[in-house]
Amino acid sequence: MQAQHRNPIPQVQFAWPLYGKGLENLGKDGKPVQWPVQRPAADQLLARVDATGLCFSDIKIIRLGSEHPRIRGRNLQTDPIIIGHEAALTIVEVGEDLRDQFRVGDRFVVQADIYYRGENLAFGYLLPGALQQYVLLGDEILRGDDGMYLIPVEPTASYSETALAEPWACVLCAYRQRPRSSIAAGGTVWIISRPGSETKGYQLGDFAYLSSFPRTILCTDVPEPYLSGLVSLVAPLSIEVKQTPPFSELDIDELAGEKGIDDIFVLNADAQAIEKVAPALAKNGVLNIVTDHPLDDKVSIDVGRIHYDYHAYVGCPGPDVSRGYVHTRSPKLVEGGKCWMVGGAGPMGQMHIQLAVEQRGGPALVVVSDIDDNRLSTVTERFVASAQRYGKQVVCLNPRQLGEEAFNARLRELAPRGFDDIVMFVPSAPLIEQASEFLADNGMMNIFAGIPRGTHARLDMGAVALRGVRYTGSSGSSIEDLRTVVEMTRRGELSPNRSVAAIGGLSAARDGLQGVMEGRFPGKVVIYPQILELELTPLTELPGKLPQVARHLDTDGTWTKEAETALLQLFAPEQL
Repeated sequence: MQAQHRNPIPQVQFAWPLYGKGLENLGKDGKPVQWPVQRPAADQLLARVDATGLCFSDIKIIRLGSEHPRIRGRNLQTDPIIIGHEAALTIVEVGEDLRDQFRVGDRFVVQADIYYRGENLAFGYLLPGALQQYVLLGDEILRGDDGMYLIPVEPTASYSETALAEPWACVLCAYRQRPRSSIAAGGTVWIISRPGSETKGYQLGDFAYLSSFPRTILCTDVPEPYLSGLVSLVAPLSIEVKQTPPFSELDIDELAGEKGIDDIFVLNADAQAIEKVAPALAKNGVLNIVTDHPLDDKVSIDVGRIHYDYHAYVGCPGPDVSRGYVHTRSPKLVEGGKCWMVGGAGPMGQMHIQLAVEQRGGPALVVVSDIDDNRLSTVTERFVASAQRYGKQVVCLNPRQLGEEAFNARLRELAPRGFDDIVMFVPSAPLIEQASEFLADNGMMNIFAGIPRGTHARLDMGAVALRGVRYTGSSGSSIEDLRTVVEMTRRGELSPNRSVAAIGGLSAARDGLQGVMEGRFPGKVVIYPQILELELTPLTELPGKLPQVARHLDTDGTWTKEAETALLQLFAPEQL
């Protein structure tokens, strides 16, 4: 016999299936549809969706439909998906085989990036997501490749802060994504020697003393005695060393194959060589630029692959070619440093600002640039005074109002030696190129915005080797990131509810997604699926529309658990 929630579980629910590309294909006639509630088998759970945050990643799915890489050509007309990956869930029915492990009333947040039998499925993508009132949880989520993708939360946590733990985990992950400190174990290393390398005294053997060893080393134009010395060094390790045809005659695609090459060393590097070999990098690949002089030109780099494929560009002057791996700074924002958030006044940017301001250590100066004055005014209201309480400074700039010359001059005034950290929230190659000119020595640019693969920016890659400049990016988060956010919230070290800008019932989800698409709100939109008819309501309009809820907002107008409780008492008391 199954354990079941005290309230009757309906046979049908309301949901927002996506039948194709575009908002016009979300639901039917602009409204949610009735959808069956699937009851759990013996090894499954049924969960009530308590709250879900709307995300720009949802917009990407809507815009691309079956062309989205995570949907993989699925026919949405006949087999629609239900989006929504920022979810707070309560278990309402437990399959018989799971009754020793779960109980009705258990509460969870979902780790959306789900792998099952080696396949990336993702909650709210190929797996039904949170824009519905109930969701069935099966093998993929309960017994996935990384174990269970549900993170328990305290019963006292608010539904909104639980749902927003997922985007907050993505924020946290952005500052944890450290490139490899050694070559890939069992992978392929490619060493390319450019003209003049024979006089540099490079210590090719040193990379073999890193913490892991490759299976194969490819050598292109590597002169003697480097080549014979390398062969002798790695022979006891059973590493195969192969010489390739000369660089000028190479077919890079054929050499890289489908998988790509894990580690590439370009000795006495020049811009043309880096540009030619960079596409050969495998996912999580590292390109090590070794040069003791500035490059002859900027390099066209696929910055989308830095974000999505975790490509890392490291470097050093030599002669020890391994230094690029071991002399790489942490991805954390530099303590006491200067940080620039480019396009940072939007919902996700404000999360990064909040983390930068409230975390222990962190930057002393946070510059936020955006072309939207309304968003910038929200940043000013929320963070300028609070930053001062933490001994920090937040400065907001509108480049469109200032004009390019005055804007650049103000940046130079604020950071004469450049910024230690630049975080990109605009998926624009020209902006990445412009911002890169303001990186300090050992500065790091975090390409947080999901810029498409195949988007190239021309960057000074010589600065990677000579000034320690680094580029990083991340997509999604890990289970451990999500656990950390839940724990930080429980301890009062983080308040995800400060990110909420608007609320609504399930029927308001389409309007909420339209608002996200248009950048209408300075923070997150939270939908309460158990409330069917509640129009999309910005928090600034709550006093006029729902004064009995608005009186429970914080003194600065931010969302609180008490306000959520008052909302549910009005519209969905069975959730309390």
